[in-house]
Amino acid sequence: MWETSYGVWASLIIAAVVFIGSVLFLSKFELIINKKKLENGSKLPPGGRGWPLIGDGLNWYNAVASSHPPTYVQQQVQRYGKIFSCSLFGMRAVVSADPSFNRFIMQNEGKLFQSSYPKSFRDLVGKNGVITVQGDQQRKLHGNRLQHDETFKNFRDNQVILLQDVCRKVAINLMVNQLLGASKEREEDEMACLFSDFVDGCLSLPVNFPGFAYHTAMKARQIIVTKIKTTIEMHRQQEDRTSKVGNYGLLGRLIEEESLPDDTIVDFIINLIFAGNETTAKTMLFAVFYLTQSPCAMKQLLDEQQILRSGKRDDKGEDMFITWQDYKQMPFTQSVIDETLRLGGIAIWLMREAIEDVEYQGYVVPKGCFVVPFLSAVHLDENLYEGSHTFNPWRWMDPLNQEKRSWRNSPIYTPFGGGARFCPGAELARLQIALFLHYFVTSFRWTQLKEDRMSFFPSARLVNGFEIRISRRDDEPEMK
Repeated sequence: MWETSYGVWASLIIAAVVFIGSVLFLSKFELIINKKKLENGSKLPPGGRGWPLIGDGLNWYNAVASSHPPTYVQQQVQRYGKIFSCSLFGMRAVVSADPSFNRFIMQNEGKLFQSSYPKSFRDLVGKNGVITVQGDQQRKLHGNRLQHDETFKNFRDNQVILLQDVCRKVAINLMVNQLLGASKEREEDEMACLFSDFVDGCLSLPVNFPGFAYHTAMKARQIIVTKIKTTIEMHRQQEDRTSKVGNYGLLGRLIEEESLPDDTIVDFIINLIFAGNETTAKTMLFAVFYLTQSPCAMKQLLDEQQILRSGKRDDKGEDMFITWQDYKQMPFTQSVIDETLRLGGIAIWLMREAIEDVEYQGYVVPKGCFVVPFLSAVHLDENLYEGSHTFNPWRWMDPLNQEKRSWRNSPIYTPFGGGARFCPGAELARLQIALFLHYFVTSFRWTQLKEDRMSFFPSARLVNGFEIRISRRDDEPEMK
């Protein structure tokens, strides 16, 4: 027995010695590499190195998995300034909480910087996935009626739901109908589950073995690819393509109007559904979460939507469709969306890599260095937003904040990124969120059943799914 224990302990000691030796060797190797960079004239921004080998990774992940992702960044900003260096993901990185530098990085996409995503993300979205696309899809909706999702019709009085799952389903249904054309409810439910697995694997360890998120996500991707290719083939088999284009959404137009390989079309569609699901579904969820905590904001939004709804009845007293013009007449709802995106924006940071040595404010970011514009740290900067941690949609009603609010151009409000990779579906996403809020708040009241909190890793979510009990309003004029 003693000999067995002795052998085990000996093995553990040897393993520990090998591990420590490896750590010291790699740490010394990193010091040599960084020293050579500095000798070549690269003056990195100030910053610490963290632990050997793992660097600042643990502190970084603990922060982004919490309800307040910029915690680590704000701590470093207090020590080193708004542009600092650290060790992340096994390499030296420059992190920015400076809005001007963030804008500089985004505006120089493809010139001085390029996208740098983890292997798991690249594998899942596909080689044609992370691309700049044309943004006229949402403009084609301006003259159209905006129909709400059929999911709401299935809800019963006093039903308990996880709103996180409902929002994911609604967003997927909207995106699938827009991009692939009409589909059956069973197929939409399946697509929602597949994309849930897909998203969870995007920032996971790329281990393609059962039990790992990456493996599950890759299997989901294979099924999604098969479904889209089947739809492409069905479209091509139509005898009269022109009359059938409308039944296949954007996919039909891509097949008809563009000379693109099938794999490119598939990656393109997956990318749009992924982006729409993440941004739209999570913002829907977070907006209701914040409104639940702010009865005054909830009442004002409800009043605005009920006034709009009362003017959208036909002669039989039935609701008519919301139009683009109606959407533009929702000032407080728009403010709620802006504040939700500021506090709980999905794109909390961007991943970039320097293509060449980049000089900025006396610092030199060396070629190949990992660069992280941390957008959330700017959105939650008390010097830029008074009461930055408080949900306050009224701040966006202030005329003095209108220039700051211009999310296409503002360096301090960037929920949809910027530069060449500015989200092309930003307006469409906002429209869908407003549409969801209109039908949900005018149709239901709800009670939160379980405490919940946000987490932003591996994807933005409420950890308990936001469990609520709903009941129908039956057209009552106000909340009680």
